Amino acid sequence: MSTPAPIAYSFEPTRVGLARLGRIETPHGPIDTPQFMPVGTQATVKALTPGDLHEAGAQMILGNTYHLNLRPTAERIGRLGGLHRFMAWDGPILTDSGGFQVFSLADLRRVDDDGVTFTSHLDGSTHRLTPERAMEIQALLGSDVAMALDQLVDPGSGSDRVAEAMERTHRWAARSLAARGRPDQAVFGIVQGGVDPELRRASVAAIAALPFDGVAIGGLSVGESKAAMSATLDVVARALGDDPRPRYLMGVGSPADFFVAVERGMDLFDCVLPTRVARTGQVWTDAGRLNLRNAAFLDDPAPIDAACACAACRTHSRAYVAHLFRARELLAYRLATLHNVTWTLELMRRLRASLADGTYAALADRIGRAFARSELGV
Repeated sequence: MSTPAPIAYSFEPTRVGLARLGRIETPHGPIDTPQFMPVGTQATVKALTPGDLHEAGAQMILGNTYHLNLRPTAERIGRLGGLHRFMAWDGPILTDSGGFQVFSLADLRRVDDDGVTFTSHLDGSTHRLTPERAMEIQALLGSDVAMALDQLVDPGSGSDRVAEAMERTHRWAARSLAARGRPDQAVFGIVQGGVDPELRRASVAAIAALPFDGVAIGGLSVGESKAAMSATLDVVARALGDDPRPRYLMGVGSPADFFVAVERGMDLFDCVLPTRVARTGQVWTDAGRLNLRNAAFLDDPAPIDAACACAACRTHSRAYVAHLFRARELLAYRLATLHNVTWTLELMRRLRASLADGTYAALADRIGRAFARSELGV
């Protein structure tokens, strides 16, 4: 008897570019796509409880292989019942492979063809991450989706270096699949290649040829221009063609970028941006970005966003949250984060609805204009 697939994905094309409406079925529940996944690096989405996340509309969250293996360790989480039980989240979880840390912790690691040696930023200890170890860690964590180990480099670091990292990513992808240890865990491969069209086409061909359960697009939103990201997604979308597997654009969380990516056939997104900017007092609304640290909000009795149903908007005023930030009260971070995550997930729900009912262009234009204005400070 054959082992059932760990996930099932069904989608239907829409009339907006290459956009797709779909649903991913996982052992821990369904995911409606396009969908944003809040990031829980250390087994927590900062400042929020699992109950908050459910109320906000989260369907899937992320855990970080590198950080969780340093602390509290994958073996400990495995002994305690896996990541779902450890963090009391009963929905789907995707775990990254540590590939982003190969990029972000460049001063603390050494890469060779076999894997990566990290010097811990916590205590200076040495840790070895290979494709096999990354899969072993993710099996212990028990996530619904595990990522193959990849090497991400700055797309502006030179074509030879980008090509070398891409080829290594392809070899590591095959090794990751060979090391797959759980039949109930899906595995996604990662397309690299910087912003070079030929490299991206070559990477799509290599990753798509392997029996992954989904295809991720890495190496974007790491400093390249918006035009370069859009052009690269065009190349990737054409190269993927009618590939029926879910597509995950890694590290993208800006409201305007969602629309650029959805029109090019992307299904899943993750980013720390909504929670990170919340901790600086920035909140997202249909009017664009508001900075609650500004004195203008100290006498504002309105909610953060009158259309938002989150507890922060139902209960508190802009003036109150602005006061909390000035007083450096911890509640400020919780309220702003709760709002941003709720607003972002609600935006994805509205995006899906607009693809279905023909109002997509109006929504994309409204959000794009609002955030363009707020970025300019007008």
